[in-house]
Amino acid sequence: MEAVLNVLKDFFASSGAAELFTAPGAWKYAVMIAVACFLLYLAIVRKFEPLLLLPIAFGMLLTNLPGAGLFHEEIFELGHVHWDRLTASGGLIDYLYLGVKLGIYPSLIFLGVGAMTDFGPLIANPKSLLLGAAAQLGIFAAFLGAKLLLNYDNGLAASIGIIGGADGPTAIFVTSRLAPEKLGSIAIAAYSYMALVPVIQPPFMKLLTTKKERAIVMKQLRPVSKTERIVFPIVVTIAVALLVPSAAALVGMLMLGNLIKECGVTDRLSKTAQNELCNIVTIFLGVSVGATATANSFLQLETLGILLMGIAAFIIGTIGGLLLAKLMNLISGGRINPLIGSAGVSAVPMAARVSQVVGQKENPGNFLLMHAMGPNVAGVIGSAIAAGVFLSLFN
Repeated sequence: MEAVLNVLKDFFASSGAAELFTAPGAWKYAVMIAVACFLLYLAIVRKFEPLLLLPIAFGMLLTNLPGAGLFHEEIFELGHVHWDRLTASGGLIDYLYLGVKLGIYPSLIFLGVGAMTDFGPLIANPKSLLLGAAAQLGIFAAFLGAKLLLNYDNGLAASIGIIGGADGPTAIFVTSRLAPEKLGSIAIAAYSYMALVPVIQPPFMKLLTTKKERAIVMKQLRPVSKTERIVFPIVVTIAVALLVPSAAALVGMLMLGNLIKECGVTDRLSKTAQNELCNIVTIFLGVSVGATATANSFLQLETLGILLMGIAAFIIGTIGGLLLAKLMNLISGGRINPLIGSAGVSAVPMAARVSQVVGQKENPGNFLLMHAMGPNVAGVIGSAIAAGVFLSLFN
């Protein structure tokens, strides 16, 4: 009997449960497990960006279970991959995380996004590019705020700023290079705020526009030819790669996906990029990013700063797009509804839908969705270019 008890005692001592209750700082594991479960609740019950928040939350859960050994921070210390440690003691998520560290997953996500995106509204109304650019104001404002107010280093400040672009894969792409130790916190903030677009944006849209402006009906967009749709991704790729080479990976994959969709001769590739490939990469990306949110890296005051500056970046980006749209409306003689400016943040297509909903409340005959999609997809390009600028400066 004593031998059996000793075996059971040894078994319990080697289990993760023993470490959860007896290890120094074990309370941190309990807190992180609770946070992961809360995020799972938000994803499943509240439907906050469930396609990525769910795997991110589950990755966070896995990495904070004591003794599981699925992810090891020391393998990626100081922003480098220590291949000797990886081959000696790497866990499942350590290998999956290589896709994030090497920039593979975000680029493949952009390939799928490109295959699902219609750039027609942007081509029909090139002025939308200006609104997409104005909405990136939040990125650079948050960068300066994180630097000057919170005294964060360039890499972390740039990573926080990218949250303002409301583009999760871009935020992950930049953070994995400039502030990898904060990847989990940045990703959770980015996708949480993206999910809250319908809550965050409307108050500022109503505050900065008049009832008359919100009721403006815009003229129908012109038809876009197939030739224009095919030439557009090629021209954008060349222009962006020559201007900001660091953005070529993201913008190039985005435009490749769109060209596959628009050319009309690669339907099988387009369907794969939109569905199977994008879904598989989303799972790997979410789980591996969530696994970086370990207790030691997440439970710090810096995480609160990330959340605060992230929401500030998002709000300032929304305001920047709205103010430029108001100016364009004034110059055009009242032909542009300023609400479409808020769609310049690249939460596609949610931000464009918010513009439509707010505009239709003022005028039931108002249909702004296609007009808002122009700034919306321009914001995707703009946030990728902003990411390239930061990488050029600080990587």
